[in-house]
Amino acid sequence: MALIALETDHPSREAIGAFFRMVRERYPFPRSSRRELTAREVGRCAMEGAGFAIDRFGADPEDALAMECCGFLDPEPYGGVDRMRRQLPRLILELSRVRFGSVGPSNHFVELQEVEELLDPAAAHTLGLRVGQLTLQYHAGGGMLTSLLGRMYGQRKSFPRPVKAVMAVQKPLTHLATARSRDVLALRRQLYFAGSCPPVARDSDEGRRVMLGNVAAMNYGWAFRLTTYTALCDIARRTLGATANHLVTDSPHNSIYEEDVAGSSAVVHRHNACRAWTPAQMAAHPLFSTTGQPLLLPGTNRTSSYVCLPGDQAAASMYSACHGAGTLVESFADRGISVADPKGRSTLRFRYDDSAPEEIAHLDDRGVDEALAILLRHGLVRPVARLRPLAGLT
Repeated sequence: MALIALETDHPSREAIGAFFRMVRERYPFPRSSRRELTAREVGRCAMEGAGFAIDRFGADPEDALAMECCGFLDPEPYGGVDRMRRQLPRLILELSRVRFGSVGPSNHFVELQEVEELLDPAAAHTLGLRVGQLTLQYHAGGGMLTSLLGRMYGQRKSFPRPVKAVMAVQKPLTHLATARSRDVLALRRQLYFAGSCPPVARDSDEGRRVMLGNVAAMNYGWAFRLTTYTALCDIARRTLGATANHLVTDSPHNSIYEEDVAGSSAVVHRHNACRAWTPAQMAAHPLFSTTGQPLLLPGTNRTSSYVCLPGDQAAASMYSACHGAGTLVESFADRGISVADPKGRSTLRFRYDDSAPEEIAHLDDRGVDEALAILLRHGLVRPVARLRPLAGLT
């Protein structure tokens, strides 16, 4: 989940239509099988993270600073780039050459919004947000390599038929054919094939191997998203007249990091949760040392969304917060707790076909506000700005 701030006048309906038309052309659905990268470049994404997008696609280095870990995890603690090269199968690299930077339907979207209210003007100023500003909120996956590595090292229930066929061949080759002892073979059978979840010592060779796979996936995801943001901003300049842009935050809601937890090192896995690091944890960061890591609380295309910062009790949730309020918004609507927006506003909804955009009537904000209230009661976040959707592609 990410937010990009744009410097432009309020766009016309024609300009908005041109923007989403160009987004569809650049990132079509059904997705193109065009190879965006070479196999070597896929490997560079896994090794270099956001640095690859800066070098290869001219992404702004300042935008990388708005990403967690500045868009890079170092492979060295887990065996380094040489081991990563040996560990990434050629077939996986080849398959990951396509769909580099994509959106697609379902709960993924590109949405134009307007900053409607500042709840913490000083923090909003630090993050480069102002009332009336046009913003672009983005939600999509992390690309083919992250998906394939997730299935390579995890036991995912969702297996599209083509991916299942690939894993039937590649997974045994990667895990079993490379085992150098009976004990390692037995451990890998349990870990990757038996449906069980035995513990693995972080400092063991297998523990480092698993963590190196995670580093590759996280780095590729940062390169994937920063490249996409760069393309979206270019489209915004060409269609919306944006004269400047900056990434406010890139806040993934599926991540695995080594972090300090109560004075000890731990592997923290956030699933459908954003990291909410405080200013103290980001004291050396050039952007967020005074604010902490910005995170988003999206509503839906019928309600407001919020930009937030970590609260003073963020440690109680291991510095984590929920990544959206969509379920609560829809529940409130279904139960009649939320009603139509009293101001009669709407979102212009674009699809991936050539059909005319649809006007989606807004709800009131009771659902998303209730989600925010829960986080506030527990001191997990504090709101900075409220955003109102104008148009989106889903």
